[in-house]
Amino acid sequence: MELHATRIEPGRVIHTAQALIDAVADVPRLPQRGGNEMATDFSRHPAGAVNTLLAAQRQGATGVHAGAVGTGPNGDLIRHALSEAGISVAGDPVPDVDSGICFVMVEPGGQRTFVTTLGAERDLDLSMLQASNPRPGDVVCVSGYSLVVESTRVPLLTWLSLLPDGVGVVLDPGAAFETLAEDVHDTMLALTTVWTGNMEETRALTGETDLARAAERAEDFLPTGTVAIVRDGDRGCAVHYDDRTEVVPGFPQTPVDTNGAGDCHTGALVAARQAGASWPEACRRANAAAAIKVTRRGPDTAPTAAEVDEFLAAFTG
Repeated sequence: MELHATRIEPGRVIHTAQALIDAVADVPRLPQRGGNEMATDFSRHPAGAVNTLLAAQRQGATGVHAGAVGTGPNGDLIRHALSEAGISVAGDPVPDVDSGICFVMVEPGGQRTFVTTLGAERDLDLSMLQASNPRPGDVVCVSGYSLVVESTRVPLLTWLSLLPDGVGVVLDPGAAFETLAEDVHDTMLALTTVWTGNMEETRALTGETDLARAAERAEDFLPTGTVAIVRDGDRGCAVHYDDRTEVVPGFPQTPVDTNGAGDCHTGALVAARQAGASWPEACRRANAAAAIKVTRRGPDTAPTAAEVDEFLAAFTG
């Protein structure tokens, strides 16, 4: 269940995670407990799985959302954003329940703090996932946050165990992954073909603090042949594949908003692989895409393939 390097018809990117609305407030600082700060700006954005799917689509991939989307203004905004990008929603809307909201406070320098509600995105069932009709060559993206709540964990793990051969499973563990029960943790790892986590998440898995060593050591916790990618902000990322490890340098920028940067990296990464790029080249494009994204406000501001090409050409020059 590897992501293939070459294919006449590239497979699709199917995302199973939660699609939410990010309610984003730019604040000069986080308020003290019980205190108040005046926001300098406020906006609403379709986010969560939407970020990764938009990033992949803007790099040329075909995207499918296999998660649950609600009925109401939040769900409508999510479906509209996906439809405008040509990304399909596999299942029917959840009746009488709207999609949830993630309240985001963004500080100067781009650091963000979240508070997330639970909505229709947690009403997942097997039929929604099956409606995506995965086939060999497709890649399925999974978030560790989908494994926290039983209503998403049970159908997701059941469905993943039934995937046909030749479908890749890309796990973005998130901070929640290390808090999971041991049996859930181990079951998900056994189904994974690509691990792409940040340094903190991978350190929780491996105990390693060195970027390259963390990527290499992750293989000990994953099935044979699994690719491990470890992101570390503007330092770039390390990738362990085919018994080798490479550190792919990043492109340091002055960030204004880091919300969605990891999602952007994952979307660009899988899109590049689906288009035939090697793992190091896919990582390089993902690093560039994330570098561009952090200079833009909003979680759904991933660059296009042409913008990444231009960025890389200018950087090389």
